[in-house]
Amino acid sequence: MSNTNLYPLRLQRKLDYRLWGGQRLAAWMQLPPPWPPDLAESWQIYAQNPIINGPLTGQSLAALCQRYGAELLGSLSIPRFGHDFPLLAKFLDANARLSIQVHPNDAYAHTVEAHTGFHGKTEAWYILDAEPGAHLIYGLKQPSDREAFAQAVADGSLETLFNTVAVQAGDVIYVPAGTLHAITEGILIFEIQQTSDLTYRVYDYNRRDAEGRLRELHLDKALEVIDYAPPGQTQIPSLTLAPGHDLLVACPYFALERFTLAQAHNMARSAGSFDIWTVIEGQATVAGEALQRGDSLLIPACLQAYDIIPQPSGTLLRCYVPDLTHDLVPTLQQASYSQTQIARTVHSTA
Repeated sequence: MSNTNLYPLRLQRKLDYRLWGGQRLAAWMQLPPPWPPDLAESWQIYAQNPIINGPLTGQSLAALCQRYGAELLGSLSIPRFGHDFPLLAKFLDANARLSIQVHPNDAYAHTVEAHTGFHGKTEAWYILDAEPGAHLIYGLKQPSDREAFAQAVADGSLETLFNTVAVQAGDVIYVPAGTLHAITEGILIFEIQQTSDLTYRVYDYNRRDAEGRLRELHLDKALEVIDYAPPGQTQIPSLTLAPGHDLLVACPYFALERFTLAQAHNMARSAGSFDIWTVIEGQATVAGEALQRGDSLLIPACLQAYDIIPQPSGTLLRCYVPDLTHDLVPTLQQASYSQTQIARTVHSTA
């Protein structure tokens, strides 16, 4: 099918309400009041979200992926994930702490969880805002194993095993599958992740849901997928590609970049991937679509050149499926970054 049928796509965001949500995200996204008391997540770009602009209005992103294939998704995604849209971009507001949890990798998801149709779940967080003293739970303090971890669950000492990381606005955290983690209260986040809803809850502070029930745990599966080695790295250092253009983190599944613009910028790229753009400060027109803070836009892979015009300034996050070996790493090498510097930001395995 001709790519002339594709254009920049606006999607209807999916709002998700949880017991740990609050009102800050609605205010930050400039949603009309009254604001719900428990808005936890906004799924900005997601396969099941419907299109809300142009002649494709009402069709889901998933349906368009099936219809257009590589013209929408790009040549890099199809060999690995077929016609599935491979990423989910969302915001999270941790008004209260989230459960301690872990996600499986592709191998586990495609075997043990094959019936779900999900892939594994590697993700990254960009900290939009954090209250003083805010921190995350990220991995374990010391090396452990399945037996020792299970014993800590049984004897109530589990919380003593967790590694904590202080965070502030602008920090980037990479969370590969298998990493034990939790977002704690007072943090607003942009998250890019593999499209998957496989989450194994390990510990939830004995909280109860709205009906008074303890929330379900998934300890047996969690014990099978946890990485019991302490994390070698927490925050990810950014690498500047050009003035106002920084690579924040990359892995085989996604790259996350930040653009801080005060003048028009032309994007010229290959047809290897779609682009997801999200405005996090100010306003900008992307490929003719006016966006404000909290808005996201999907650029199909076949649209290989377009303009970004800040109004009058804007900070945007770009997510896409990278070619690490033939594109991104050589670009960083040409920018005189060392292999050590590159390895801190670009994770070649997931």
